[in-house]
This record gives sequence, C-alpha cells and structure tokens, in this order.
Amino acid sequence: MKITKIAALSLAAVMGIGMLAGCGETPAENTNSTSSGSGGGTYAFVAKDVQNPYMQKVYDGFKEACDAVGAEALYKGPEAATPEKQIEIINQLTAQGVAGIAIAANDENALQPALQEAMDAGIPVISLDSAVNKDSRMTHIQQADPEKIGRGLIQAAYEMVDGNGGIAILSAASTATNQNLWIEWMQKELEENPEKYASTPLVKIAYGDDDPTKSTSETQALLQNADVKVIIAPTTVGMLAAGKVLQDKQSDVKLTGLGLPSEMAPFIEDGTCPWMYLWNPVDIGYLAGYTMDALVKGEITGAEGETFTAGDLGEKTITAAADEGTEVMLGDPFKFDPENIAEWKEIY
Repeated sequence: MKITKIAALSLAAVMGIGMLAGCGETPAENTNSTSSGSGGGTYAFVAKDVQNPYMQKVYDGFKEACDAVGAEALYKGPEAATPEKQIEIINQLTAQGVAGIAIAANDENALQPALQEAMDAGIPVISLDSAVNKDSRMTHIQQADPEKIGRGLIQAAYEMVDGNGGIAILSAASTATNQNLWIEWMQKELEENPEKYASTPLVKIAYGDDDPTKSTSETQALLQNADVKVIIAPTTVGMLAAGKVLQDKQSDVKLTGLGLPSEMAPFIEDGTCPWMYLWNPVDIGYLAGYTMDALVKGEITGAEGETFTAGDLGEKTITAAADEGTEVMLGDPFKFDPENIAEWKEIY
C-alpha cells in the first residue's frame, strides 16, 4: 500500500494540530457471493456519481484492499448524484448476489428498503464517506470527526478574513448526510461563540449537487452578495469549481474547505485558497474493503467494541456513532497549505 503508507508517515510529520469530502462502471465477470465465513467473492462499491474524482480515489483504495484479501472489486455508480439511481444499482447487485456492498449515500433514508433487502439476502452492507441511516447498514466508515471538520472550517474562515466578513457555504447535494452533519457543526460553532463571530455571519448556504456546472453557477451567484468574503466548500467538486471562478475573476473572496491536493494546488499556491483540509480518500476505500472482508468472513458483525485488522492501517475498533449506529473512524483530517502542497499534489 505505497500511497497510503507514505501519506500516513508524511502527514504525521507535517500536521501540527489535528484540526483539520463518481464513478464509472466496470463490468464484473463474477458476482457470486461466497458462503459465510470464507471471504472472497465480489465486493461492490457504489459511489455517489461518475463526475467526482474523489470517489475514484476512494475506489482505488477499496480495490487495493480487495486484491489483498482475494476478493473481486466492483465499481458502480450513477451518472448524477441521485438516490433513485443508487437504488437501481443496489437492486441489481442484490439480484446478482454479490458478497458485500459498500455505498457512499446520496440520501440517508431513501436507500433503506433496497439496502434492507440486500441484508435480508445475507449481503453485508456498509456505508462510507456519506452515511445511510443506522438501520440500513452494519457499520459506517467515518473519514474524520464531523465536529472537528465543521468547527475547524469555520475557524479557518474566521482567520482568513481576520474576523470581519460574511461566510458562505457551497455544499454538495442538500440530502448528503456527511455535508449536512459538517454544516450542523459549523452552525454550532457560530451559535456557541456569538461574540467572536459577530462580524463573520453565515450569509448563505448554496448547493452545487457535486456537479461542476451547477457548482460554478452557484459560486458566481454567491459573489453577487457583497457581504460574502470567504467561501467554505466541504466538497471536492465544489472546491475546484469555486477556485476556478475566484481565480478567473481575480476575486478577493477567500476559499477553504475539503479539496484534493492535486486539483487545488494552483489555488493554494496563488493565495485563492490560503489553506484547506482533507484526508486520504484512498485510505477510506482501503479501510472499507477490509471492513467488508471482516464482515463477510464473520470476524465482526458491526457491533460496538469489535476489533479487526485493516491491512496497513492496523487494528481498528468499531465505535458508537452519533446516530446510535456504529462506525469505524479513519482518523483526523489534515491541513494543506503553501508549505506542503507541492509534496501532496504529487500523491493524490
């Protein structure tokens, strides 16, 4: 696991504090599940949409883990980030009898009937990146503490404008569970510290649906509001679109959020985005692959307190999630700035 091991070592060195989100289809020749306890078979990853390069990185890690444990990785996803298309794909995978399903959800609740049907058929289901509700999964792969993400992004925006200027949020879909949870923590940070943020109000929340064109137009609309001095985009698609708009217009509005280093390097280097955060998306997929394998082999059930070994990531413990389900935490988010972006843009 060359990328993730290098990333883990280097990030540990560069992080001073832990404060600090699509796919094409590939055909599967063998989608038969295996008997309980044996492992192997086909492990399917259902991404949010085909436009999102972040999802492709997640799948890279998922496939790496599947290759290591002797399972066949299957990459599926809709053309646009809608729950309806994901439901169709889940139903297809259940009918095919895959060994396991990992999904980055476009809606927390809409997928429940289809995922319950899959689990009733003996197919383990996990969510990653964007969770389904607790009754639709066996456990969830959490990329980082949502509170740290949300509060950290507001704190970054405050610092970028020296505590004086309105904040706008450019999110993904309005139904994206991870985005909405981060936004809740952003709002809590503002509400719990009214004196600090008196001159940095939340002006607007816009939704680009993880679509480059819509994210671009939403950014352009945000710039029509003179009160907006900094944009937070907790989505890689939104970050790239916003960065291009701000750079093209030579705007003084600042940008932060969650972005891929390889995409956002030009905007960090020219000051459009003073700094941003993310985790290694390859590691999220890698952890999901090993979690799936442990479930298929019967080593875990998804219950709180269970442990398993996730390859190069070491031992992981299943913990309680905020929605009363369970989750496996990858780790803290990482800060990318002018001092380290040259290194990280070559990695992912």
